[in-house]
Amino acid sequence: MKIICIGRNYIEHARELNNPVPKEPVFFMKPDSAIIRNNKPFFLPDFSKEVHHEIELVLKIDRLGKGIDEQFAHRYYHEIGIGVDFTARDLQRIAKEKGLPWEKAKAFDGSAPLGGFLAKEKLPDPILFRLEINGKTVQEGSTADLIFSFDKIIAYVSRYITLRTGDLIFTGTPAGVGPVQRSDHLRGYIGDQLLLDFVVK
Repeated sequence: MKIICIGRNYIEHARELNNPVPKEPVFFMKPDSAIIRNNKPFFLPDFSKEVHHEIELVLKIDRLGKGIDEQFAHRYYHEIGIGVDFTARDLQRIAKEKGLPWEKAKAFDGSAPLGGFLAKEKLPDPILFRLEINGKTVQEGSTADLIFSFDKIIAYVSRYITLRTGDLIFTGTPAGVGPVQRSDHLRGYIGDQLLLDFVVK
């Protein structure tokens, strides 16, 4: 199982980090050791002073695919969930300045808390989702604001990487990213359904 993450897939998020709006999907990967399941706590790493939350909708791939045509991409996932792409922003900033890869800022152990999944046919269009920290909404997103649709993402990624059953695609974060602190309580929702609920330690 692998985790594929799409970057800069909401215009306002790209702008808040002073990144150009991409003309094609940008993706990077996390190892399976990044996943935190069952609402277990996230432990702040000792190598970063600035870990940011990024709430994202997550696609669960449920069949093998390579070179998938966009018109058939919807057949490769039937559940949509929610997760957090934690980012060591200070390390990422240094890597960008030096033109180096971002892996240690994005792919560290525990950097991908994963919540529950819902059947996509039961979800409205557009899908609304949000992140609350300590009871306050800090990020809100809608699939109406995606730069690249889910089907376009699947088609694009599968040109380069074979998708396998169980693979996860984090589809990008809306504006509002920011730092987390010890004892913060994070809750992730799709619509009004609470699917992710954990604390930072």
